Amino acid sequence: MAQGLNTFLVVLAAIFPVVNPPGTALVFLALTNKQPSGVRRALARQVARNSLYVLVAALFGGALVLQFYGISVPVLRVAGGFVVAVSGWRLLQEGSHKDRDRPFIAGAIADQAFYPLTLPLTTGPGTIAVAISLGLTHPASASQVDQIIFFAASLAAIAVIAATVFFCFAYAERVERLIGEGGTDIAVRLSAFILFCLGVQILWSGGSELIRSIAVSGAAAIGA
Repeated sequence: MAQGLNTFLVVLAAIFPVVNPPGTALVFLALTNKQPSGVRRALARQVARNSLYVLVAALFGGALVLQFYGISVPVLRVAGGFVVAVSGWRLLQEGSHKDRDRPFIAGAIADQAFYPLTLPLTTGPGTIAVAISLGLTHPASASQVDQIIFFAASLAAIAVIAATVFFCFAYAERVERLIGEGGTDIAVRLSAFILFCLGVQILWSGGSELIRSIAVSGAAAIGA
């Protein structure tokens, strides 16, 4: 029980701040601006479900996928950080007025449930990198009982995160009514700036690791 609770708290504490459902909900609100409440809630449910799938796949199978394609975690962070930074910068320029004057097309909005609403907005490269790192910390040589405990506790933590994503996204419009259109625009731009900074941080972390690996390889080659 103690091991399962510890795993649950570690996974939740590591992934939840990166996903940041309350802050991301304001960006979601801007991207689905002026859409009916029913459509927004259906979209929130789909994004939460997609986020659950992405996190589970990254945590339990991400390392195998990276190994199969020969992609390192630093490269994933560099590419993902660039995507997140570009998304944040674009939203920072547009604010909450994005798509305000565009006619509502339900199919077009539904097509955005995975990209960009799930990836990279909700479970972006930073989240995937964290999930993969958590999966790598659990050795494959662990006993079957430990494997089951790790799987169950991690799945429970991811389910809590996905549920939080749904509630924050589905009822984000209440925040808009509370703080008004001007306050929402300010909050969206602040969230977009944080998203941009997060992308730059992920890019910097991955780039630093790549530079460090090059330096180590160069030093080893000189020593040889």
